[in-house]
Amino acid sequence: MGIHIKSATAFAAVAVVACGLGLSIPNSHPQTIASGTHHHLTTEQKIDNRIKHMTLNEKIGQLFVTAVSNNKAATKHDIKKYHLGGIILMGNNFVGTKSSFKSRLKSYQHSAKIPLTISTDQEGGTVSRLSSNKRISGHSYYLSPQQALHRGGMKKVLSMYRYQAKQLHSLGINWNFAPVADVSTKHGSFIYDRTIGKGYKKTAYYISKSIPTIQSQHVAATLKHFPGYGSAADTHTGSAGVNRSLKSFKTKDFIPFKAGIKNGVDSVMVTHIILKKIDPHKPASLSKKDISLLRNDLNFKGVIVSDSLQMQAVGNYAVSHHLYRDVAAFKAGNDVLLTSDYKRGIPQLRHAVAKKQISVKHIDASVKRILTMKAKTGLNID
Repeated sequence: MGIHIKSATAFAAVAVVACGLGLSIPNSHPQTIASGTHHHLTTEQKIDNRIKHMTLNEKIGQLFVTAVSNNKAATKHDIKKYHLGGIILMGNNFVGTKSSFKSRLKSYQHSAKIPLTISTDQEGGTVSRLSSNKRISGHSYYLSPQQALHRGGMKKVLSMYRYQAKQLHSLGINWNFAPVADVSTKHGSFIYDRTIGKGYKKTAYYISKSIPTIQSQHVAATLKHFPGYGSAADTHTGSAGVNRSLKSFKTKDFIPFKAGIKNGVDSVMVTHIILKKIDPHKPASLSKKDISLLRNDLNFKGVIVSDSLQMQAVGNYAVSHHLYRDVAAFKAGNDVLLTSDYKRGIPQLRHAVAKKQISVKHIDASVKRILTMKAKTGLNID
């Protein structure tokens, strides 16, 4: 996008494209400014206008989504000072009662000049943050997608996702890092229990139905973990590589991701596995070659978010190659940097801009995608 609308014809074309992406275009007919009337801007125009008036620090802050402590005052201070784009809630953040939890999230939003994405990992099963505190969610366990499928087929799976998304939205959480689009044939592999437990085509069908179900509740969904985790080892604890060809990924692992993109998924998370036949040395999350597949081959226009940059697989690479992981991840093509190192990361990105290693145009494009996703979930980006 980023097109300046100069005619009614151009406007109509942009409106069609935007509607196809699921964006809200209020009053999508061109209006002239006359005496006593106001010009009604489209969502895209509002976002462009917002970006135009943002400082470089505000723009860079939007790229960061960070874990937070339960020190409310400190969190609010950093949200405001660093212009953070969002926070991620881990299990230890689900403390207190439902009322106090909602109040805390509201206070975080009030601290932000631009509304925050408040995200969490709610897959169900072993990765279920809502299970952390029954006083907040009402439940100590949520079925995994596989368990739901076995109990009641796709109807049960979609009912589970709809219910969880409603809960997240009611609490003030607007971004879910789910569903898992990975396919693994090995029951003992790291990722298997988090998948739907089926092959590529059946997983694609599951993804195609799950994405609209989650996003219908004003919660952004996330396909993970691009380009497909398969049976790789756990990247939380170390590096993991796969020897499969690009053709293998394109004809297999990409199928569920394509289904999610076709059905309007808001975001895609990139994993840290090393694709040895594509970019033999870099984790996918730091590889421009790997991430460009998502933009160019799969034609994804939404938000690309890195998996946690605190994970050991990235740490190992950053240390051995003497580079700063946040800068490397952004240069590779991630829009959102999932990292708690923002106090160093923000100055590092600003330094990279000053050194012309990163362009302001690149940052603007990422901020536009982030604000577009925020607007779609109902956040006010005026």
